[in-house]
Amino acid sequence: MPKISVIMPVYNSEQYVATAIESVLNQSFTDFELLLINDGSIDNSGKICDSYAKLDDRIRVVHQENKGISGARNKGLSLAKGTYISFIDNDDEYAVDVLVDNYRLALKYDAEVVKYGALVKRI
Repeated sequence: MPKISVIMPVYNSEQYVATAIESVLNQSFTDFELLLINDGSIDNSGKICDSYAKLDDRIRVVHQENKGISGARNKGLSLAKGTYISFIDNDDEYAVDVLVDNYRLALKYDAEVVKYGALVKRI
């Protein structure tokens, strides 16, 4: 069972979803699963997600009809196996140590929730 489940709703984001995925894969913390919930994209986002899943067994892709970001996140929550949950949007980038830093904080303080803002936002 992974320590962290990272849930990424994906919708029509072919221009930047690869960067978001790579920011998760490049984490210094490696004990995670990445759930890519393709929420009815009509561009190449789903294909991009599938191509990454073939390269890394920590990635699982779900394709569903469009249910909105909350529906995609809820689908990810229903599939998550991690002790902790982290969310990332398909146009965001994680800083390289965001998972390890926050996992350590959760353990140190026996926290159920850790709120952080250590993202590198793409505009």
